[in-house]
Amino acid sequence: MSDMHEKYNEIEKLIDDEQFTEAIDGLKEIVAADESFVLAHLALARVYTKTGQHDLAIQHAEKACELEPGDSFNYTALSVTYQRAWAGTQDQQFIAKAEEAMAKAQTLAQQ
Repeated sequence: MSDMHEKYNEIEKLIDDEQFTEAIDGLKEIVAADESFVLAHLALARVYTKTGQHDLAIQHAEKACELEPGDSFNYTALSVTYQRAWAGTQDQQFIAKAEEAMAKAQTLAQQ
């Protein structure tokens, strides 16, 4: 296991313990070192959602889809991120985006 994966696993424990500021700092370090580390982007999307930073959450969920466009899980995670952004903001644009992302996830899963 690489050092990056070990660091990521440690950060997951911080997230479980709701130490979100420390988790964000660690995940940002991972992304700075390796922009293509999809798990870190997905984790940032999750943590930013938990802290109400929906714009940042969406950026990282979208980045995960950009990095791995053939992975249905990433689009499912993006859909959930949009749904939670809608729940946090009541901004209707997020509903349509959530539906689009889920449709993409389902299309990929059927291939």
